[in-house]
Amino acid sequence: MAVPKHKASKKQTNSRFANWKIATATVGECPQCHEMKLNHRVCKHCGYYDGVKKIDIKQDKE
Repeated sequence: MAVPKHKASKKQTNSRFANWKIATATVGECPQCHEMKLNHRVCKHCGYYDGVKKIDIKQDKE
């Protein structure tokens, strides 16, 4: 097995893990209802994806 010739400093070790960041989810505007929705997902407000109705959304009567 490969064995390091010299000890890696704490700075080298910690900087290797310093750039692990959580990316925020990308959102875009739905072309049907113009609400904000997650990209590449069915719109939760109108049920459309790529111009085709995929799911039926029941509207609450207020």
